[in-house]
Amino acid sequence: MGPDEKEVEVVLANNDRVTLRVGEVFLKIDADQTRTDVEVEAMALAPVPTPEVLWRTPPVLALAALRGHPLDRLGEPSTASPEAWAATGATVAALHGAPLPPWPGRSVDDLADRLDRECRWLVDHEVVPAEVVARNRRLAETVLRPWEPAFVHGDLHIAHLFVDGDEVTGILDWSEAAQGDPLYDLASLTLTHEQRLDDLLTGYGRDVDRDLIRAWWSYRCLIAVPWLIDNGYGTPGELPEVSVLLSLS
Repeated sequence: MGPDEKEVEVVLANNDRVTLRVGEVFLKIDADQTRTDVEVEAMALAPVPTPEVLWRTPPVLALAALRGHPLDRLGEPSTASPEAWAATGATVAALHGAPLPPWPGRSVDDLADRLDRECRWLVDHEVVPAEVVARNRRLAETVLRPWEPAFVHGDLHIAHLFVDGDEVTGILDWSEAAQGDPLYDLASLTLTHEQRLDDLLTGYGRDVDRDLIRAWWSYRCLIAVPWLIDNGYGTPGELPEVSVLLSLS
């Protein structure tokens, strides 16, 4: 490869979206442009670091690469410092304290319907024992209650938040941003990293119901596993989310 040529790296590929990295540019290709509309508007509204939008020519959105690296890795031992986790908590608190975006999020009824559908899929496909699904479902159902809506990222997977040392440099992938339960963002970040919850909440600076965060872990795993398997992200034995379901049951 010559000095001016850039390698094309496939960052994400599933049935409806592809993300490529070419040098210091990310190219996101999405069949559903409404998701991209949400992503662009959410990044413009969010009072936290986000990638720079370089250009958009549907179905492609070009974003500048963020400095640093993901905070940690799902299912792997944490290597980030307590200070980086605390900085993350402060960043998320700034988002949750911002004015609400003008579009609504999913209703409690929508969440309940999704939970019912994915639990039936898990049992029908014998991905995990039915009693594990049932116990996690009972826990997950406790999140199906009224909440004070906040500006949430909606898919705050640990790989979507970048740090450089102890500084948060940006948050990626805003297509699920909406009005929602702020505890879902906190649960998404700490999934498989329960031991870092105290550090995160130190920076977050607000009292939260930790039992509801754990319940959101169950909810997120129950709805994620069918999608991950359908999109070829691994067998049940390879998915950290399955390990979480087994540990929480």
